[in-house]
Amino acid sequence: MRSYRADVEAFECWCVRNGIGEPFPASVETVCRFLEDQGQTKAPSTVQRRLYAIRKVHRLLRLPDPTYDEDINLAMRKVRRQKSTRPRQAKGLTRNYLDQFLESDPNTPWGLRNRAMLALGYELMTRRSELIALRNQDLTERTDGTLRVLIRRSKADPFGEGRIAFTSARTADLLREWLTYRGPEIEWLFCPIYQGKVIDRCLETTTVRRVIKKAAKRCGLRADQVASFSGHSMRVGAAQDLLKRGFDAAAIMRAGGWKSVNVLARYLEKAEHNVWA
Repeated sequence: MRSYRADVEAFECWCVRNGIGEPFPASVETVCRFLEDQGQTKAPSTVQRRLYAIRKVHRLLRLPDPTYDEDINLAMRKVRRQKSTRPRQAKGLTRNYLDQFLESDPNTPWGLRNRAMLALGYELMTRRSELIALRNQDLTERTDGTLRVLIRRSKADPFGEGRIAFTSARTADLLREWLTYRGPEIEWLFCPIYQGKVIDRCLETTTVRRVIKKAAKRCGLRADQVASFSGHSMRVGAAQDLLKRGFDAAAIMRAGGWKSVNVLARYLEKAEHNVWA
């Protein structure tokens, strides 16, 4: 929603700069000019999202919608031809990197938390927002020493139907070590630590990215490699590892909660997987 709001504001500001008094309802000509102008500096995916935002405003205000006109389609094709680049993909935090990162974490309260958080995020294949939103009641112990985890809401699940995921015994053990230190009075699975004391609130999403990048630096990776990791890297790396282990697309989509095989294909395209070996 924040992105859509920013996109609508970008369109309104563009209209003001170009002497268009009333942005809505927009004419087909105005929207085409806006899209082509944005295509000079923005990625095609950003321009497409701004088109969706303009469409949404017209629907909400019950105004005639110009965005389905064929001239709009032609304008978007022109934008895509101008910048025929693939979406930038975060570097995959594969199992090899994960093991190095976990080994590098110090034996401190922060190290306990970060080891459990990285291991869990990798095996659940979560987005940052999903990982920090986990609470105590989302975990269920299994008889084999692993955990069943309920991920209540995600980007692809706006109505909160939830998905179920599972951990290995190693990750369950790392999480138990952290929870022993954290104590039972904290509601959030992962929480901030200040001067060695836990605070009863959830982490910021930026914390996940920061933890990954700091671990990469500790392991002596090059600056360009550190920069290529993001909070999404655990999800990317786990998907690539499952492909290399021989799981099919349906199994990987089930494990990571993907709804589209096309989206999954972007995650897997940089996997170091030699089918001829």
